[in-house]
Amino acid sequence: MSRSPLHPVPLLSVGSQDAPVPLPPLLPRLQNPSSPSWASRCGPSTWGLSCLLALQHFLVLASLLCASHVLLLYSLPPGGLSYSPAQLLASSFFSCGVSTVLQTWMGSRLPLIQAPSLEFLIPALVLTSQKLPLTTKTPGNASLSLRLCNVTSCHGLELWNTSLREVSGAVVVSGLLQGTIGLLGVPGRVFPYCGPLVLAPSLVVAGLSAHKEVAQFCSAHWGLALLLILLMVVCSQHLGSCQVPLCFWRPASTSTHIRIPVFRLFSVLAPVACVWIISVSLGLSVNPLQLSDPTEAPWFWLPHPGEWDWPLLTPRALAAGISMALATSTSSLGCYALCGQLLHLSPPPPHACSRGLSLEGLGSVLAGLLGSPLGTASSFPNVGTVSLFQTGSRRVAHLVGLFCMGLGLSPRLAQLFTNIPLPVLGGVLGVTQAVVLSAGFSSFHLADIDSGRNVFIVGFSIFMALLLPRWLREAPILLNTGWSPLDMFLRSLLAEPIFLAGLLGFLLENTISGTRTERGLGQGLPTSFTAQETQMFQKSREKAAQEYGLPSPVKNLCSCIPQPLHCLCPMPEDSGDEGGPSRTGETADLLPNSGESYPTASRDGFRFQ
Repeated sequence: MSRSPLHPVPLLSVGSQDAPVPLPPLLPRLQNPSSPSWASRCGPSTWGLSCLLALQHFLVLASLLCASHVLLLYSLPPGGLSYSPAQLLASSFFSCGVSTVLQTWMGSRLPLIQAPSLEFLIPALVLTSQKLPLTTKTPGNASLSLRLCNVTSCHGLELWNTSLREVSGAVVVSGLLQGTIGLLGVPGRVFPYCGPLVLAPSLVVAGLSAHKEVAQFCSAHWGLALLLILLMVVCSQHLGSCQVPLCFWRPASTSTHIRIPVFRLFSVLAPVACVWIISVSLGLSVNPLQLSDPTEAPWFWLPHPGEWDWPLLTPRALAAGISMALATSTSSLGCYALCGQLLHLSPPPPHACSRGLSLEGLGSVLAGLLGSPLGTASSFPNVGTVSLFQTGSRRVAHLVGLFCMGLGLSPRLAQLFTNIPLPVLGGVLGVTQAVVLSAGFSSFHLADIDSGRNVFIVGFSIFMALLLPRWLREAPILLNTGWSPLDMFLRSLLAEPIFLAGLLGFLLENTISGTRTERGLGQGLPTSFTAQETQMFQKSREKAAQEYGLPSPVKNLCSCIPQPLHCLCPMPEDSGDEGGPSRTGETADLLPNSGESYPTASRDGFRFQ
């Protein structure tokens, strides 16, 4: 094992044969086709590495799923569900898997994992809290426990199935509205006006918005939570540049030793496994009781609509669904921009944003029809995991989606993940959310942060986005307009910090006068670039645009779709070959295989040459 000097490691692009596209002035060098690649020498091992990376992304997804269900179900008294929580979790896994495969195949084309987000959870909690108010207590290092309220306003258990059906109805409404927004091309028209001063506050608030829930999970056992966080930080940061030979079984005379940053690439799997084993060995009771079920779940079942009952559409569910759609759309657009930025790609073009939101809406409709109380959206924690690994791949995202779909067919297997200790949930989400927070801060450098205009926009957007939900939560009198659906809409939407940050940043950024350079939008080519550098940069931009293009079988259908839906297809000027067919490497994975041209590993990690 060797330790190389600490240098920034560029993230690999999603599927390009050539170098990734960093922001200027750091132009990539063109790849040397004759240079040997570690993939061609190690061959099948790249699939094993892809599976291990997919397993870690799945652990982050499972942590997010379990955390979301625990936060929603902890308001249920024992026996409140008429079906097994494992089946509820399995249906969520299935819908997340289908949505992930669709998103990476013909959606935004970014390696984004789809999962329930806080933007679904907040309206769901507002909707269910009016059914059966409960108080939660966390005694020391024990698991989360519940205590039924004793006031006369508490309802009986028979309303809980109706309440969850109402939440599923809100998820269906959210998916339909989000899909409509995408099909109409609204994201493509709005996204060009979202500069760094809109993206940065949204990412900062996205990283901070879950701190209360993370602390709640970590408080189940602070020792285990701190150990997990320490191991993840040490593996991803302190030992991130330590590399070990990839093909150590090959004779030294046949090939050069190729080294990879093993600690960084497994900075989730190794810490989670260690802490989980320690928790089981010590017999610590830190499992989420809300997902526990004494009855055995079936080994196999086929998720289908109406399994338990059909979603319930009410005026309150409609209002909650509208707030879900607006908040998740804002969150997803920020997720697209962040993922593209981490992969050194140009910002997502309008057609990619529109397709992405349309398919996310389809995933939420599927989740609601399957009875899940939470929809699907692009997962910020998984994007944070991409930053930890310093690599991202469509192949990995596809594997995660297929794994989730397979797990959704077996509630018994899904039940195994209900045993993830609460400190593990808190530790994993804490580190990944911190990465999202830091990515938000790093976006400030694209604009003139010394400008008084920009300082005001950033500070006001972040502060008010955190203040309004806190004010609603602690107000002595609930917001009451006299009409229940409007109350539900306002309470849900004003409690969404990411939506508030994005909305305030968007309004202030586009109403307060400022130059394009001051706003971070004037990032053209510097005049000092040589003709060769300018040509290289232009080619890099063209290849980055191709990453968002549709695969060839789907692209050929663009001429057959109605004119109003042409916003979902790339325009000729968006492609690198003036509308010609996609090249072989366009849909390739970041992790190479034996049939393509690949990067070589440098001393700083995976780097395209």
